[in-house]
Formats: sequence, structure tokens, C-alpha cells
Amino acid sequence: MPTQMRAMVIDGFGGPEVLRDATVERPIARPGNVVIQVGHCGVNPADWKAREGWLSSFFDYQFPFVLGFDAAGVVAEIGEGVTGLAVGDRVVTSSNQGLGERGTYAEFVASDADRVVKLPDHIAFSHAAAIPTAAVTAYEAVMDVGQAGPGKLVLVHGGAGGTGSFAIQIAAVAGARVATTCSPRNADYVRGLGAELAIDYHTQDVVEATRAWAPEGVDLVVDTVGQGTLTDAIEAVRRGGIVAPIATLIGDEPQCDPGRAAELGVSVVPTMSNHLRQGRQLRALVELMADGRLVAPEITTLPLDQVADAHRRIQDGHVRGKIVLAVNEGLGQ
Repeated sequence: MPTQMRAMVIDGFGGPEVLRDATVERPIARPGNVVIQVGHCGVNPADWKAREGWLSSFFDYQFPFVLGFDAAGVVAEIGEGVTGLAVGDRVVTSSNQGLGERGTYAEFVASDADRVVKLPDHIAFSHAAAIPTAAVTAYEAVMDVGQAGPGKLVLVHGGAGGTGSFAIQIAAVAGARVATTCSPRNADYVRGLGAELAIDYHTQDVVEATRAWAPEGVDLVVDTVGQGTLTDAIEAVRRGGIVAPIATLIGDEPQCDPGRAAELGVSVVPTMSNHLRQGRQLRALVELMADGRLVAPEITTLPLDQVADAHRRIQDGHVRGKIVLAVNEGLGQ
């Protein structure tokens, strides 16, 4: 095992240009955690926000800092007390970056063992690396918050993005009927994921179109876009239903009117990935993907040294599916 590794790091906060190629110390397995040799890592909106320092209230950055929440690869080292995993296992993980530790834009990453899940051979690392943040967040909103199930009606706002792509599928697999918003170019894509109705947010009133589809209102709205794009979501929800806006960390973001929500009997539950539930949710998602009930969204793969371009694309918005970075393609796809 090498003592050092290649990583993309930041030495301070700023734009994509602050990302640089570096050699840093390789992590060593501590009790209760696992070191993984990274094959592919995922890129998420939370990554550029972390790059700009938006997560400073959650942890202290130790520079040079390695970003990245998602990775798929091979177990390289096992910490004391870890059971059920062995060196050489193919795995997917949600990293400890949310705890202030180095993330996945690197050749190796250390993660707590309860968030390291074995992968069957037929799931490509490039597909698995899309799961931990986007799919886990979608699962939290659709299942743990929204309690989607047979006969439920779900609106996913922003169905073509990473979280939206998974939210559509998770709701449909649970037996719910799904409507979603997207641009016209993505209509066939979201229908292929299981959406019954694709609403063109450019030309249609989203609430009116949803009410035409679900006259009594939907049971759940999962808002993956935020930024004031659907503040009237509560008007599309039946009494007793839920709006689950995915947290964007934007402080002055326009919100649903709480008084009107109370009047309508609609709960607004701001939602983000929950550290305590990530392991359970990740295992459930890998099981769904293993038996074909869940597929990876459209994947764009870039080499690790193009991470700045990946950040620009995601920060600009309108990425369909997920961007992942190839860290070590020799481990397999």
C-alpha cells in the first residue's frame, strides 16, 4: 500500500479554479472504518457549495482539503472491529466528508464501515458512484419523509437531474404514480424512468398541470430545484399531504407560505440526507439496483483532472442525470 496518493484538493475557498492536482497522505484505516481504493467518484451540487465554503457551519475544513461525498471502488484496508467486509470487496460508500474528513476526489478514501456497502459484480463503479448523495437524498424524501406507496400520487420537481432521476424511480418502484417537471428535451428521458406525466415548466403552469392530473391534489411534492421555482407547491397538494423541498443551503431562498400551508393542511418538511440513516438507505438502494428495479441515471464520465469542468457544469445547472469522475479505470467500470 502506498503512503501517499493523488487527489484533487482546495487550499482555500473560491471558484472551480481553486481545485488543483496534488499528492497527499493516503488515509489509514482507523477502528470502525474502511479504506477504499476509488474507481469512480460522484460529483454533486453540494460539492461546489463545499468548495465555496458553504459547509463551514457544519465542520472545520483542514486544508489542503479533498472534496467528494460519493465513491465506488475496492476495499484496500479494514479497520479494527469491522466485520462483514474484506480486502478486495467491490463497494460503494458515502464518505466522511460531511464530518470534515477528506472526501472522494482521490485515489483512496476512508469511510465509516456502516456506510460502506458491497456491490455485485454486474453494477459498474461508474453507476454505483452516482448513488450515495443523489439517490440517498431522493430515498429520504420519497420514502422516509413522504411515505410513498401503492396508490400515492407524487410530483417530482426537476425530474431530469440526479436526485430527480432517482426520486421518480424510487416512487414508481414503491407503487406510486409519478408526475414530474422537466424541459421538453428531457420528457422522453423522465418517462423512461417511470414518470406518467412530464410537465414543461417553461410553458405550463406547474400547479395547474398537476391539478389536472390529480384533481384532489398529490400526496407528495419532492422539490429538487428550490430557489423559489415552485413556492406555490402547496397548492398542488391534498390536505394531509407533504411538500419535501431538498435543502439547497441558500439562506434567503423563497419558501412556501407557512400560513397558507397550515390553512391547506399541508406539511412542509425541508429534507436533506440524514447521516444516521444513510447506511440503511444505501443498502436498500444497492439492492434495488442489483435486481434491476433501479437503474443509474444518464451518466457523464470525466477524468479526475477535469473536475473543475464538472463543477462548472453542475453549478450552471441543467445537467441531465449525473456526472462522475474516473479516478482509477483499471479497477473496472
